[in-house]
Amino acid sequence: QVQLVESGGGLVQAGGSLRLSCAASGRTFSSYAMGWFRQAPGKERQFVAYISWDSAITSYADSVKGRFAISRDNAKNTVYLQMGNLKPEDTAVYYCVASNRPSRWSHEYDYWGQGTQVTVSS
Repeated sequence: QVQLVESGGGLVQAGGSLRLSCAASGRTFSSYAMGWFRQAPGKERQFVAYISWDSAITSYADSVKGRFAISRDNAKNTVYLQMGNLKPEDTAVYYCVASNRPSRWSHEYDYWGQGTQVTVSS
């Protein structure tokens, strides 16, 4: 069992930066692939990024590639999402997820955090 708690969301102007954090409970954190999804009002949940258990593999949605960076610190049971050059269309609730293997598909993730709101003003 893994419990995930996100933090770091907030209101930022377009062009600004935010870093989201996701703290995980459980001693097996280092064995899980981790990821981030987001959901804007009235829209479907969207893949953002994932990272393998050893940080060797990362993947990003085209819409965030070059602006966002996912990383993890297994010693701290934490995964991060550094977001830069934010745009109003990045406004959404961001969810931290964990799974046995990395995937772009939300149904493959067994554990979800409660989400953190990111709002980008123009």
